[in-house]
Amino acid sequence: MAATEKIGFIGLGRMGRPMATHLVKKGFELVVLDISAEAVATLVAAGARAGASVADVAKQCSIIVTMLPSSVEVELVALGKDGVFANAAKGSLFMDMSTIDPLATDLLSVAAQQHGLTMVDAPVGRLAEHADRAECLFMVGASDTDYARIKPLLDAMGNAFYHCGPVGTGGRTKLVNNYVAITLTQVNGEALALSQRFGLDLVKTMQVLLGTSANNGQLRMNFPSKVLAGDTTPGFTIDLAHKDISLIMNAAHAAKVPMPVGAAVREAFSQARAADFGALDFSGIADVMCTFAKIDKPRVPKGWRPA
Repeated sequence: MAATEKIGFIGLGRMGRPMATHLVKKGFELVVLDISAEAVATLVAAGARAGASVADVAKQCSIIVTMLPSSVEVELVALGKDGVFANAAKGSLFMDMSTIDPLATDLLSVAAQQHGLTMVDAPVGRLAEHADRAECLFMVGASDTDYARIKPLLDAMGNAFYHCGPVGTGGRTKLVNNYVAITLTQVNGEALALSQRFGLDLVKTMQVLLGTSANNGQLRMNFPSKVLAGDTTPGFTIDLAHKDISLIMNAAHAAKVPMPVGAAVREAFSQARAADFGALDFSGIADVMCTFAKIDKPRVPKGWRPA
């Protein structure tokens, strides 16, 4: 496939850049585009070519990948006379790997078909550090034919793949996943703030939490290497977590599913953003809770990791 299909990759942010780099390293012919000239230059240095515009990328490539912040950017790239759909050849495939409103995915899929294209939604699970190591998890909504067509790309960027069903199921699965991840992050932050207020030994508290049914993936995988180590540089920001929980709540309302916990978590992240903490890694919500409570931030000894 790498020898026969040219790949367009639009969106070279914290996740997109390493993902695109792995594609180049695995021999895919890549044409890249981003608002950051530095990001494009990095990929060009790795062996990709720079696209002049969205239309240029679409005209050159038979598979066009987007990894963008929200539905707004994906729709701007896909639609309109200068967009992907109006400029890609019939039979091309549009693969959106962003986390967006599933109703937007449904509309984009219809628009793609009207232009003679097919669409795949393949949002990414796990964290930026996993993208660096080509260890992403993908939740894919696609026809069987399209899934087979894009599977070599997924193999180059990740190590876990779930074909969730037809177009739209990938994004909806991602919202379910992120609902659990984001709400657990808030719960963990509140619990650690309470531990700090009680004056408990943080390492012993962590050992107990990780050894009982209170254990969870965020507490085990993300917190020890990020906020508890004093590192709140973003892999996935509070701003993006707020964006995703808002998508989740909107989708839940549309589906008539009550989510009272989700509503509370969204407001907690809104409060964090209002206090200018939105650029922190979302594990940094633990620091935010301690800041609001005027207690010391939770920190483990340097080098500590769960057993």
